[in-house]
Amino acid sequence: MGRILVVGALGQIGTDLVTALVKKYGSDNVIASDIRDPQQDPGCAFEILDATDENRFKELVTHYQIDTIYHLAATLSAKAENNPLFSWDLNMKSLLITLELGKSGAIEKLFWPSSIAVFGPTTPKSNTPQKTITEPNSVYGISKLAGERWCEYYHEKYGVDVRSVRYPGLIGYNSLPGGGTTDYAVDIYHKAVKGQRFECFLEKDCVLPMMYMPDAIRGTLELMDADPKLVKERSSYNFSAFSFSPEQIADVIRAELPGFEIAYAPDQRQEIAGTWPDSINDAAARADWGWKNEFSLESMTRDMLKNLS
Repeated sequence: MGRILVVGALGQIGTDLVTALVKKYGSDNVIASDIRDPQQDPGCAFEILDATDENRFKELVTHYQIDTIYHLAATLSAKAENNPLFSWDLNMKSLLITLELGKSGAIEKLFWPSSIAVFGPTTPKSNTPQKTITEPNSVYGISKLAGERWCEYYHEKYGVDVRSVRYPGLIGYNSLPGGGTTDYAVDIYHKAVKGQRFECFLEKDCVLPMMYMPDAIRGTLELMDADPKLVKERSSYNFSAFSFSPEQIADVIRAELPGFEIAYAPDQRQEIAGTWPDSINDAAARADWGWKNEFSLESMTRDMLKNLS
């Protein structure tokens, strides 16, 4: 087999994905890359890569004989609002570079993550279907929706084997929050194990779709391993596990750490979160390639607290 290039390998998803890929395929077959040097050994070869540098992309693909790219580099929802044009350029230009690599035959397979940010205030909020109204009003959501259309276009017009899921809020213990609207659900555990009071930037009853990182990584790899004939959605699959509010996650944490305290100070991130669904219908992913989550809010909480402690 050819080798795998992970772009944006030092981010929240990339940190865990690289570990999983190295475990599955061996360190010689995985190359991690990011715009900065890693603070710890990723367990495989590492290269500096600006995801908007087409020549550097081609250089790495040729040098390492890459046949699969996991393209994770992006500016996330909250940070993107602070620099819209930079965020659009990073999110779109880097995707088009990788799609062109697929079109030319330089790579065989591409994974690109979309997000529940493609949904907006006009989207049905509960049990949001696979195909529905997508009118995002955030920079991040607009770029992800455009990316979905480009992915489907390159698959239909040029046969590029591109695969994608719409990630919900992701929660893991191997990396710190990275600027996403759902990142409170990561930070809250860090504060809890330190015995600190947590101040939440969302309203206490703001319910959002979430997923534990081990499930997200496993599901991503299962999608990439699936027979191409089973992958029917080439824009992006709805992908979900469970939903909860800040108040609900705080209650579950208190069941394990009775002294935990939370306060609420909603900011501009609440405006973004308020436009997103509270639950996702991912029946297509479950039917097409067998997606099924293993963790619940309660089992995730126990595992998070155990690992962070």
